[in-house]
Amino acid sequence: MQTSLKLHKQRIDTPNRVFHHIKGIKPGVTMVFFAGIHGNEHAGVKALNNVLKTISPKDVNGEIYGVYGNIKALKENKRFLASDLNRMWTLRQLKTIKCIVELKDEDLEQEELFEFITQLIDRVKTPLYFIDLHTTSSKSLPFITINDALINRKFSSCFPVPIVLGIEEYLDGPLLSYLNTLGYVSLGFESGQHTDPSAVTNCEAFIHLALKYAGNLKTNNTGSHEKKLAKASNNVSSIFEVIYKYHIKPKEDFVMKNGFESFQNIKKGTLLAITDGNKIYSDYTAKLFMPLYQKSGNDGFFIIRPIPRFFLKLSELLRNTGADVLLTLLPGISWYNKEKGILKANLNVTRFMAKSIFHLFGYRNKQIDKTHLLLYNRERVSKNEMYKNEGWY
Repeated sequence: MQTSLKLHKQRIDTPNRVFHHIKGIKPGVTMVFFAGIHGNEHAGVKALNNVLKTISPKDVNGEIYGVYGNIKALKENKRFLASDLNRMWTLRQLKTIKCIVELKDEDLEQEELFEFITQLIDRVKTPLYFIDLHTTSSKSLPFITINDALINRKFSSCFPVPIVLGIEEYLDGPLLSYLNTLGYVSLGFESGQHTDPSAVTNCEAFIHLALKYAGNLKTNNTGSHEKKLAKASNNVSSIFEVIYKYHIKPKEDFVMKNGFESFQNIKKGTLLAITDGNKIYSDYTAKLFMPLYQKSGNDGFFIIRPIPRFFLKLSELLRNTGADVLLTLLPGISWYNKEKGILKANLNVTRFMAKSIFHLFGYRNKQIDKTHLLLYNRERVSKNEMYKNEGWY
């Protein structure tokens, strides 16, 4: 477990990081909602204020937290000020931040968030849930994003919205990826477009359902919230995986073509964007995901496809039986850190192996140099014992 940071003298002259904390009369799980980790995404903050102010401690089992992400950026309605706070949660960054004398805006924000998380983990022994609330720059169905661990799949499947997994292969340093390395249930909820009023109401419905499914609220009055999200998501509840991301390079003049929405069907050859005067066409017949319609950010667009139910069931079987140990029998595959579930693959030997094979066993990859990949398995670090008695497990 990460040890707490010794905080710098610089502090954020802002409201309290924790803007809601409800401690129930009865014991139970601990639910943590993060909102505004991108400062131009206010829907999560508004939804938490609307929902949590109506809940009495006598109706709560366990604890509920509402936590600000990037407070200064929220004040200025900017995605970030110096650095994207949702791309900073790498082990290298967390080690480095302790040595920096003068911290920048997002460094200070991260330091306070990290201190809150580590103190909470040290104190709480009940099941912990971490949920990061977001919105998108394009029109979108509400959806859930997860790192591909079975505990995340199971809890996310309670909600009547689409689920997208595998995005951690294409992003460096999201908060949820860090929390998943610690083994906790952690998921992101994208409630809609930044300025769409329905993004707030979708988020409110999701918060109600999350508290119900986790057991914080003992209520059966969830039908209207389920109907709200099912309607908003056009009754799409499939599980998708990311198969491609267009990464915008520094100083690149990227412009997404107008009119695209998340989960929109596209065909191979569809013109998607213009960058530095060059046209970008889709190489896939699939679905477009999170096209970028804002100036900040380097994720131009993603492409996703549904995962057949058969492969989801097969991957669950393989993971539950620990069959991933068989991968080390293959040439070019060895343990990098068995305790943390990290394999190392020599691309000169394993280049012929499809990503989907590793995905079945629960591994997602990050390239460390031109010839080697590190493959991370969320199952080996998941705290299954913590959640095995939960109703959704």
